[in-house]
Amino acid sequence: MPYPMATSMAIERMNITVRGVRYNPSEETQKFLDKKLTKLDFAKDYLHDLEFVMTREKIGQGYHIDAKMHFSWGTVKIIGVDCYELYEGIENIVDKLVITVKREKGRVKGKKGERLPMEELATQA
Repeated sequence: MPYPMATSMAIERMNITVRGVRYNPSEETQKFLDKKLTKLDFAKDYLHDLEFVMTREKIGQGYHIDAKMHFSWGTVKIIGVDCYELYEGIENIVDKLVITVKREKGRVKGKKGERLPMEELATQA
């Protein structure tokens, strides 16, 4: 079966979907992912959906993991990781998600005027 059934979890405001291609995510994998996603608790107010696609490579060994984030202000970000070990890849992609969410939050705050750009900070000094 090339596209196994997708599982979906809702953590308060954020909808999380995990899907496998040529791989069926086990309960253990989902528990590990849930444990690592606690790093994103600070972002549950402005992340609506988070979709994971775990693809087992056809040739050779390894996995490709994609994460697609839907922010409340309409922005969609896609992040991908290639790895040999699935759990190592999950750790890497969650770390990248945290960095991307913080960066995107900073951009939006800058647009709303809550944070001044570096050029304005230099002219005020």
